[in-house]
Amino acid sequence: MAQQALGLIETRGLVALVEGTDAMLKAANVELVGPMMSV
Repeated sequence: MAQQALGLIETRGLVALVEGTDAMLKAANVELVGPMMSV
């Protein structure tokens, strides 16, 4: 039974964003959809 969830990462720096995304992608079977930027 497949379960779906939505995970978001909010950071103030590029390094934190890259490290957080890398950890998320390695920890589970997830798919990176794309960035969402807002002001």
